[in-house]
Amino acid sequence: MEPLLQQLERFSEVLSVSGTAHVSTWGPETVRRALDWARYLRHVARRFGGHARIRSAVERRLRSLWGPEGRGLTSFQALGRGDVQLFLSLLRNRALGEAAGRALLLQLLPGAGPRDADAEELQARLARLARYRAALLLLREAGSPGGERPALAEDPVLLTQAQLLLGRLREAREAEAGDPGGWLGRVWTRAPRDHFLQVAAVALLQPLEKELGASGPETPGEESQLLVRWLLEQSEVLAAFCRHLPAELLTSVAGRHPALSRAYLGLLTDWGARLHYDLQKGTWVGAESQDVPWEELLLKFRSLWHAPPPLQEEVLAALESSRARGGDFEVPGLSVWTDLLLALRRGER
Repeated sequence: MEPLLQQLERFSEVLSVSGTAHVSTWGPETVRRALDWARYLRHVARRFGGHARIRSAVERRLRSLWGPEGRGLTSFQALGRGDVQLFLSLLRNRALGEAAGRALLLQLLPGAGPRDADAEELQARLARLARYRAALLLLREAGSPGGERPALAEDPVLLTQAQLLLGRLREAREAEAGDPGGWLGRVWTRAPRDHFLQVAAVALLQPLEKELGASGPETPGEESQLLVRWLLEQSEVLAAFCRHLPAELLTSVAGRHPALSRAYLGLLTDWGARLHYDLQKGTWVGAESQDVPWEELLLKFRSLWHAPPPLQEEVLAALESSRARGGDFEVPGLSVWTDLLLALRRGER
């Protein structure tokens, strides 16, 4: 075990150096040895990914080297992508010499001679990553006709990133013994949060899968279910998801995923219960500045109110149940639930 952990430490040092000016001293042979080292550790990650004791010891050592929020090798999953991380770090580094740079590019370009499986896999992964990044750049530059931004669920950049998220979830599930929650948590702490929430919502709206072949019912894919489960387990993330995304987008997601729908309605109910009626202002207000305002609450309920069944019926049942618990008042200004029902029914006329 200790020799393996020492190998991890040394490669971690190589990966750190790969982004510095020190690579100006590297020659072609150093580049090839570093990539071979990364491939060896990828084999280690694959071989011992299901071995709990080894996996735990390796990840403890990695966290001690990079820190819990480090951007290097912090998990078995990251260890399996060390060759890609090293390649990209060197590719971006202008200090890398010309001869070393050519040796690096030869790893990406197919040669005339025989290539082993490791080299072909690295080439395929890098080419796939290059295609994704090129597609995202093209979509950003192309924009939308007339300069108008499409709805979030139809935004081509978000759609592409949503597919990437689902693909990475699939890889994380395989690398982390079926539980990609750790990887999602790291993404949440590092990525721009509003953007991450948008991508997650669009991912949850991707086409459903057939459960029993072509004639069976459609169900969310396994990656979508993993994402839903993670959201439900993370109260802070779920609250941000339901608070900051547009009402129409949340309604679409709720209509697709019943478990999220129930959680969303539960949060709306909690937020509504925090409001009190201000006689001077003649409206419902929160006790604290971070409370959801009446206008936002009404907007979210209105979107759900106009959703197709069974979501529409669930919203009505939740509002009527809350009103009954609060005294079943019919007079405006006494119950936030009564006023919500009155406002929603007025909008139908």
